[in-house]
Amino acid sequence: MVRSVQEDRPILDQIAEDHAGKVRVAKLNVDENPETGRRFQVMSIPTWLVFQDGQPKARIVGAKSKSDLETELAAFL
Repeated sequence: MVRSVQEDRPILDQIAEDHAGKVRVAKLNVDENPETGRRFQVMSIPTWLVFQDGQPKARIVGAKSKSDLETELAAFL
């Protein structure tokens, strides 16, 4: 089953709420902001970029469950 980006938004919102003060979630529509998408080489949607100290440190591509995202983010939380 393929989920849409719209379906992933509640998962990101929940992660942001669960880890308030440790993580900030920002969403960007690459169709409306193509230059930013190119700058960060976003080739697939959804793509999550993890920044630490203003620098991209990890890239997560594809629809993930909340537990899978938290596992991938654990090193940064």
